Amino acid sequence: TAALTSDDKARALEAIAVALEADAPRIIAANALDIAQGEENGIGASLIDRLRLDDVRVAALAAAVRQVAALPDPVGRVVGGHRMPNGVALEQVRVPFGVVGAIYEARPNVTVDIAALALRSGNAAVLRGGSAARESNTVLVEIMREALQRSGVTPEAIQTVDDFGREGASALMHGRGFI
Repeated sequence: TAALTSDDKARALEAIAVALEADAPRIIAANALDIAQGEENGIGASLIDRLRLDDVRVAALAAAVRQVAALPDPVGRVVGGHRMPNGVALEQVRVPFGVVGAIYEARPNVTVDIAALALRSGNAAVLRGGSAARESNTVLVEIMREALQRSGVTPEAIQTVDDFGREGASALMHGRGFI
């Protein structure tokens, strides 16, 4: 994603927002499975509330993606610099990290937020969303990857290690130099 133009990234993010809205029933159905599992496991009302996705919250996810798309592109911005005594100009310029990894629990909205912010800043995202939101996160990642594919951006820009459980989280944490 580092080679994408600002417009390319904005178009990809808009495609994600549209896909989230269009697939809201699919997202809510997957989330219902997580909610039922959470209630069965007694994870508590506040955690259930953080986990819950409904029509209003899915619409808010899409709106948040559009807000990220509207942000100024940080890549290539000069944030500092000076001229050395010999006349050489040094500039501090924002560049993508490359791959951003994130581990979080029971917040499927974070799946979308991190992916959107990573894409806007020219990065790829590797996500570990935890078992409480497994079904929701699986569907959200699928929807975002499909949207990227349709917009001409590699879907590999958004990945998850949720299928690998704790081993995936451990690999993510030990991925220094790669993530």
